[in-house]
Amino acid sequence: MDSQTAVAPRTAQDSSQAGGLKPDSLGVLGILFFVLSAQAPLTGIAGAVPVAVSIGNGPGVPAAYLAAGAVVLLFSVGFVAMGRHVVDAGAFYTYIGKGLGRPAGTGSAGVALFAYCTVQAAMYGLYGATVSGLVAQHTGVHIAWWVWALATMVVVQILGAAGIEMGARVLAVFVLAEFGILIAFALATFFAGGGPEGLGFGGSFSPGAALQGAPGVALMFAVASMLGFEATAIYGEEAREPRRTVPRATYLAVAVVTGFFAFTSWMLVSAHGASHATADAGRALKGGDGAAFVFGPVVDRLGAWTGDVLPVLLATSLFAGILAFHNSANRYLFSLGRDGLLPRRLTALNGRRSPWAAGVAQTVLAILLVMPFAVLGKDPVLTLFSWFSGVAVLGMMLLYLLTSVSVIVFFRRSRADTRLWNTLIAPVLGALGIAGAIWLIVENFTTLIGGDPATALLLQLTVPAVLLLGVGAARLTRGRAAGES
Repeated sequence: MDSQTAVAPRTAQDSSQAGGLKPDSLGVLGILFFVLSAQAPLTGIAGAVPVAVSIGNGPGVPAAYLAAGAVVLLFSVGFVAMGRHVVDAGAFYTYIGKGLGRPAGTGSAGVALFAYCTVQAAMYGLYGATVSGLVAQHTGVHIAWWVWALATMVVVQILGAAGIEMGARVLAVFVLAEFGILIAFALATFFAGGGPEGLGFGGSFSPGAALQGAPGVALMFAVASMLGFEATAIYGEEAREPRRTVPRATYLAVAVVTGFFAFTSWMLVSAHGASHATADAGRALKGGDGAAFVFGPVVDRLGAWTGDVLPVLLATSLFAGILAFHNSANRYLFSLGRDGLLPRRLTALNGRRSPWAAGVAQTVLAILLVMPFAVLGKDPVLTLFSWFSGVAVLGMMLLYLLTSVSVIVFFRRSRADTRLWNTLIAPVLGALGIAGAIWLIVENFTTLIGGDPATALLLQLTVPAVLLLGVGAARLTRGRAAGES
């Protein structure tokens, strides 16, 4: 195979030919729902905000979300510029390969798959524990978390094979439900003038508030909560007018997610009072239920009925994220198979032009990642969810960094786009911001996974190990191809 085969650009016309995914299936809103589902907004708010407030910069957490959004926005400028020239379900690895060469592209493909599969497995852990607890609470029947995880894998496989439009419809219902209740709380709090200390704008967004405590820890959790927006490019082949739809969906996703997390976290801090938020978050975490920091004010503001609804929405939020990452991962597998980096049988499509073979492979990978924790009797939240979500965050941030560098190299070499802001200045600033975020993640990785230093080091090393294995595999196959020719 030619050394550039794996990173050749693919046009919308190419995707409509035999062997391609179904074109013209998704508009801006359809892609947006996949992105928002991957970010599991309720999970991000209930899981990350209490920790960030408690051990980060306290009431200044909303400012950390704005800073994270600014970094992501800078990255998106170059990401979108590259997307106008390359439309492929492989997104990251295709982009990186175009600028940094096939070995780097193949290595990044391994990291992307590893990140998507581990974050999905992490969600299965929290999802299984959440559903198991809900069923036990309401029926008295105790069923192991991993049983619910396996049953859900079957449902996700069926929905994934049913076509991208079906997945978008299902996700739309779940995303609107979790967004709706949190936005309703935030708006009600805002228009009521905030909590006991008022809206407290200065207490959350002033420079002093943003930089108090450990702002780096808060920024780390903020960045981790915003992963998933890059899926806009993965669905480029299935989008209507991808060169318009994907950029619009990307910028809209970044704006919506940044605004949502910053505004909702601000109203949560306001509901507790800026001077009490840190202590309240700490008490919730010590009590073993960090989500109480979020659920309590929502119940107080919207009524007791939300106390029963929110745990259910947490489960559906996780399900939506699982389905979104299933679709992202199987499209990576499909693209790698199409480019000859994995077996060609992964390119098999069903009657709905969905990558069913890649979907089956992805489900098998999920089983292989999840079941060892069940067999060994590990806590699905403290180990499976915490460990794999940390690994996925680190892997995705590495991909962001490599993509930013690749954008700069590609456009300096090809001159396909000479706009300095889009192809040089913004990507450089984005790369610097992402490099800083990676440093913060590595520095605070033990905190991120809630484990011990030895476990943290071992998990961190898996990401560069996967990257190097991919680079080595690319060089090996290139050498074989050259020898055969």
